[in-house]
Amino acid sequence: MSDETRETSSHLGASPRLGIVVLNYRTPELTIDCLHSLVDQVKELAGTHVTVVDNASGDGSVEKIQSAIASEAWESWVTFMPLEQNGGYASGNNAAIRPILASPTPPPYVLLLNPDTVVRPQAIKALVDFMDANPAVGIAGSRLEDLDGTPQRSAFRFPSALSELNEGLRLGVVSRLLSPWVIAPPVSEVNCQTDWVAGASMIVRREVFDTAGLMDEKYFLYFEEVDFCLAANRAGWPCWYVPESRVVHFVGQSSGVTDTKRQAKRRPTYWFDSRRRFFVKNYGWPYAILTELSWASSFAVWRLRRAIQRKPDTDPPQMLTDFLLNSVLLKGAEI
Repeated sequence: MSDETRETSSHLGASPRLGIVVLNYRTPELTIDCLHSLVDQVKELAGTHVTVVDNASGDGSVEKIQSAIASEAWESWVTFMPLEQNGGYASGNNAAIRPILASPTPPPYVLLLNPDTVVRPQAIKALVDFMDANPAVGIAGSRLEDLDGTPQRSAFRFPSALSELNEGLRLGVVSRLLSPWVIAPPVSEVNCQTDWVAGASMIVRREVFDTAGLMDEKYFLYFEEVDFCLAANRAGWPCWYVPESRVVHFVGQSSGVTDTKRQAKRRPTYWFDSRRRFFVKNYGWPYAILTELSWASSFAVWRLRRAIQRKPDTDPPQMLTDFLLNSVLLKGAEI
């Protein structure tokens, strides 16, 4: 056994401190890079264990990740869990969370970490230290940023009819009037309470799962972390943003839907299904219809203004048509 492996194994002999879940879907190289960035963090934070889940990628991910774990001698702190079926983001993460919580000595925290991330030094420790110091907080999220350090917006407000109006209209004077309801406020430089944080790096206190449950597996992709943070909030567990924890995030590498640096792709049906489920489940179908009318009408005004002013077209193709075809009004309120 090498000195490095012996040191890591000894370090992991401590009581369970943190379970990290990394869910891969057809991004094996990014997943391996993410694990490389965790090596020093695992040594620094005694009792940390990582579970890598492969969500039935079917692209050679299983073999590549298994090979990397073996060649780098990471078996002492990484467990690999290949799944036979891709049930989506919530389902894949829950597959790892369940055995973590069911272990004889479950860790006090679980960290959900995207494979398209690289963790900056001491980022994980900053989250754990914050949670230790604030026992009433249920969830905390990292500052996500580009490789050059440019911050990404990763602390948000819950969606509402007014936020949907602002998202569709995109008019400065309206955004200023609706600033308390804008989903993505300016990036904070200090710790602050927020409604929800991006699931790319989100630490959860174990008791949150006891009171709010696991993530809702009826979401395939998108809105599941919003729904989960809302359920936690309603169960008495607030959410905070911790910018001292810095994590590089290569946005949208698995789905391509949220990558703002490439031409927008047509939104997949599951995005609309997730949006519809979130509003109907949490606020009822009348309010869900109100949010649809709010967004669709304001977005139509924006598209007209964009054409008249000859602004660049950065919207996903057929966005308004797809939105209407997947609305509560046409698809119904069943979730």
